[in-house]
Order: sequence, then C-alpha cells, then structure tokens
Amino acid sequence: MYINEIDVGELINLMETDTEKLEIIDVREAREVAQGAIPNARHIPMATLPLRLQEISADKQVVLVCRSGARSGQCCAWLMQNGRDNAINLRGGMMAWTGSGLQLGLPKSA
Repeated sequence: MYINEIDVGELINLMETDTEKLEIIDVREAREVAQGAIPNARHIPMATLPLRLQEISADKQVVLVCRSGARSGQCCAWLMQNGRDNAINLRGGMMAWTGSGLQLGLPKSA
C-alpha cells in the first residue's frame, strides 16, 4: 500500500502556511514524547489509535510522526484502510526533525 509522505521542510512549510488545515499527531509512547515533540503536535500513542479514531480530523491534513517514520507509516496505512485519505507520514520522524536542528516543544493535551 502506498502512503503519502512529506519531509521536514515540507512540514515546516505547511506549519507556516496552512496551520488551520493541519493536524500533527505524535504516535510515540509517553516516555518518548516526554523527551520533546514537535510543538503543538497531539499525542495519540499508536496502541490507542483504533480507540481514538473519532478524535482525528477527517477534513484536515493529518501528519503522523514517530521516532523514525516506521510506526507512523504503519498508522497512516491503518488510517487509509479505515477510510481516511488525509493521513501523511513524516519521513524520518523525530530523528529527521531534530537532525534538522528544529526546536522541540510539548504536545497539546489530548
């Protein structure tokens, strides 16, 4: 299954231009998120995604992020299998984000 992906630069562009049409979801575990997250990302751990599907916007671009892009890619595939065509994987995940020297913040409260 093909999943949509963007890189860090494309995400930054979306964050600067289409904030109202963008939702960032961090699917890492709480202990990982505690070390820092993309500012204003929502924390929905991968294991709880099926239980919280209704919380994920159906009319915004939804960018999913994890440590490396593997788990978030699986989440994108799952969302697509469940009728969501707005899921986008952050290629390289938080490793790419921090590797680009970008600021870490805290996630939004769920």
